[in-house]
Amino acid sequence: MPPREQNDRGFDFVLDIWQRRKWLALLVFIGAFAGAASLAMSLPNLYRATATVLVERQQVSEAFVRPSVTAELETRIQTINKEVMSRARLSDIITRLGLYPEMRGRVPVDAIVDRMRRDIDFSLSGVDQTTGRTAMIAFTLSYSSLDANNVAVVTNTLAESYVEENSKSRERQAVRTTEFLRSQLDEIKRTMDTQQQRAGEFKRQHNGELPEQVEVNLSALNRFNERLRLNGEYQIRTMERRERIEQQLAASKAPAAVRQEDTAASELAKLKDQLAQMRTSFSDQYPDVIRLRQKIAVLEQSVPATSTAETAPPVESPETHTSAQQLVELDRQLASLKSEEALLRQVVGGYEARVENAPNRQQELQQLSRDSDATKERYETLLKRYEEAQMSENLEQGQNVEQFRILDPAVPARRPSAPNRLWLLGMGFVGSIALALGAVVAAEKLDTTFHTVEDLRAFARVQPLAVIRRIPTPSEMRTKVVRRALVTASVMVALVLIVFGARYVGSGNEQIVLMTARGRG
Repeated sequence: MPPREQNDRGFDFVLDIWQRRKWLALLVFIGAFAGAASLAMSLPNLYRATATVLVERQQVSEAFVRPSVTAELETRIQTINKEVMSRARLSDIITRLGLYPEMRGRVPVDAIVDRMRRDIDFSLSGVDQTTGRTAMIAFTLSYSSLDANNVAVVTNTLAESYVEENSKSRERQAVRTTEFLRSQLDEIKRTMDTQQQRAGEFKRQHNGELPEQVEVNLSALNRFNERLRLNGEYQIRTMERRERIEQQLAASKAPAAVRQEDTAASELAKLKDQLAQMRTSFSDQYPDVIRLRQKIAVLEQSVPATSTAETAPPVESPETHTSAQQLVELDRQLASLKSEEALLRQVVGGYEARVENAPNRQQELQQLSRDSDATKERYETLLKRYEEAQMSENLEQGQNVEQFRILDPAVPARRPSAPNRLWLLGMGFVGSIALALGAVVAAEKLDTTFHTVEDLRAFARVQPLAVIRRIPTPSEMRTKVVRRALVTASVMVALVLIVFGARYVGSGNEQIVLMTARGRG
């Protein structure tokens, strides 16, 4: 069969179906479109307000004052977003502004808070940098509600919450940083004082053994060694002198076996000769001259006694008595020199021990110094950071740092943002046509009657002779009229039910508005 005849037969086939099912298609289309139109027109208006918050950079150069808040801006914004979207914050806004009155008292507070979170839209905006990263410069806040008057108020309240929370969080972090550094400084100061006290105690405990005192100790050690040497020499001289006096005293105390008058006379003569010689060199007041004169006087008196009393016992002479006194004095000097020697040896031993212990004390003192120096370096570093933190805290209080500023506050919405009724009507129109076509196709599939001669010939494989149209009787005509009236009434009732049902479903149903708005977005 030629293509044109096939197209003609296909068109005729579609036309026949339309002739048979046009009322069904029209009824389904009208019912579906009426319901869609009623639903679209009965949906509540959803209003949306948007505010833009600008991120202002720090006004003072970071080269002069380093901020205490060093977290990434996007991270801080997300953290602030979590704070603002918390249950406590949103519950306070809901109570203060009287939001969602239809839900309060009927659903839990958490459900209302979740509903408000869904109604809030938060988005960041930034610019691309040469490094490939995106620098955040602003963010937008949007709030959707059925109340056109409240959306702007709620949006601006949320934006102010972001600005306030940013200032408070930065100030809190700066204060916490300053307090932390102050506590660290106090702790390190206590440690440094303890180390300095320990070093001072160490120096007091080991005074004289410190490295800087080695030269003084060596000098003192040389002096005491010299004194010890002189002490030894003094002792030797004293002992030699003592031996000489003892020899003289022993000679003067020797026993006389017989009377020797000539010896005393000769001794007296010898002393007189010595006196005559000394007077040539010294005066009569010279001590040795006086002493010789006394001896001569004693001998002159003793010579007659010796001649008259040959058997008389010997009498101790003044010279012997003087020698004995000198021996006592020399013994006392010798004892004093030995005591001084013991003391000097003890002092020398102490200075030698100091010099020997100086290297050990130097190592211990170096260890203490290293710990003290490390602590002092940490203290100076923390002190510098603490001063920077104080300056940063002053900047935070003076609002000279990075802060949020509401660039475009939200204004009351004049037009609803949803639903888009024209779009809903278009979608309802397309859906109604599709539903009508579906009903026609379903009816054709379920209909088993023969509508054309070709259908009968294809089924029975018998050549039909003629086609006779159905001739209804009067009773059938009346029944047909009644049936049409009932169908018409049923269709009208169904249309009314569809329209009012769709209106009931769509009236105040914000969920459908939100779903349609998100579906289009």
